[in-house]
Amino acid sequence: MNVKITETVLRDANQSLMATRLPEEDFDAILKTIDQAGYYAIECWGGATFDSCLRYLNEDPWERLRTIRSKVKNTKLSMLLRGQNLLGYHHYSDDAVRRFVRKSVENGIDIVRIFDALNDTRNMRTAVEACLEAGGHAQGAICFTSSPVHSLDAFAALGKEIEAMGCQSLCIKDMAGIMSPQEAYDLVKTLKESVSIPVVVHTHATTGLGSMTYLKAIEAGADGIDTAISSFSGGTSQPPTESLVYTLEQFGYHTGVDFKKLKEINDFFVPVKNKYMETKVLDPYVMGTKADALTYQIPGGMLSNLVAQLKAQNAIDRLDEVLAETPKVRADLGYPPLVTPMSQMVGVQAATNVLLGERYKSIGKEVKAYIRGEYGKAPGPIDPALAEKVLAGQSPIQGRYAESIAPEFEAAKEYLGDRAESEEDVLSYIAFPAQAEAYFDYRAKKREEEEFAKALVTTYSIQEVK
Repeated sequence: MNVKITETVLRDANQSLMATRLPEEDFDAILKTIDQAGYYAIECWGGATFDSCLRYLNEDPWERLRTIRSKVKNTKLSMLLRGQNLLGYHHYSDDAVRRFVRKSVENGIDIVRIFDALNDTRNMRTAVEACLEAGGHAQGAICFTSSPVHSLDAFAALGKEIEAMGCQSLCIKDMAGIMSPQEAYDLVKTLKESVSIPVVVHTHATTGLGSMTYLKAIEAGADGIDTAISSFSGGTSQPPTESLVYTLEQFGYHTGVDFKKLKEINDFFVPVKNKYMETKVLDPYVMGTKADALTYQIPGGMLSNLVAQLKAQNAIDRLDEVLAETPKVRADLGYPPLVTPMSQMVGVQAATNVLLGERYKSIGKEVKAYIRGEYGKAPGPIDPALAEKVLAGQSPIQGRYAESIAPEFEAAKEYLGDRAESEEDVLSYIAFPAQAEAYFDYRAKKREEEEFAKALVTTYSIQEVK
């Protein structure tokens, strides 16, 4: 049996360990080797990479993708897309979603993994349709979680919905690493009996279950798994690529991955990891096993960001209190899966409750929007007192909220004028207005400085000739 391996070091691994602070210059030189390793796919874009490029790295995320594509000729490139949320934290108009997905495929993405934080397939449909129309591979994702309102039968029905939408494969997305080996076996087996498309499993090593979970998922018939090169594996990241390839090959599975190339890749990333550990960008806290996550269900990217945010407020000593408050907030909100943007919303609200010393003294605007129904249908009932505090007697939205959002592209294009040099620039602005404008200003200033330096060199050269 073949097992397809997707490498995550360029996206989820560094997002989970160091809040997506890996600049292009720190991986560019190894791209061709990664391409030669025999991976089925490389997850390299989407998730928080887009925001991080603009906000922290002064990089054009579209140019980053094009650079990767120019050097990765043989391996599929994969991205993570939050359905109607795209790569942001709220819903966007259908025209923005369609254009964004089309441009993602045009710029080099092969596989678009599409999920909705609430498993509300109404919020996945537009992105799936756009991906298929653009010639991409649409992979629908089920956000795995456990709660009184989630069940094996519900996940099976969701898998059927995803296949019916036209998705060419299905991903079980276990963002917090809480899916046990037995749960993985049962869910994969059930889905393989329910759908005809390939089933891929994505998990994290957070709780220490990851590698065992993968083995049982493969035993049940999983077609592929996501792993991270060992130097960027473990902790809140994925289980290690080398260890799983080694084990699977001994069990008689074929991965097609070259173990010698994996060593070259890991040797390259070891000093990269060490650099970020020395500068504290990669906090050792996220590298350990957190069995308590089986209770609080916080995914890797959320945990690394939560640590960073509490440090910024000189409140890292309150982390355990925030972790304990998180499942309480989640229950109040009807047990949403803790995946972006719900993970951020729940985590920030939990931190606010702890730091202010009173629950819901201040309620985040995103949480209010969620309670109003702007993000879709809550999996379970929302705490009545909290709902009343937000809704004040009004009824929540019943339909698909995105249908009420006016088209965004043309208005954004007109507003930006000459500052937008491409359709991609306009889409960057729609996704992250303030960050995109700051990047456009940075780009213009950098070009001015480069032109000035070039003119200076030319002037001196002419003088030397004279």
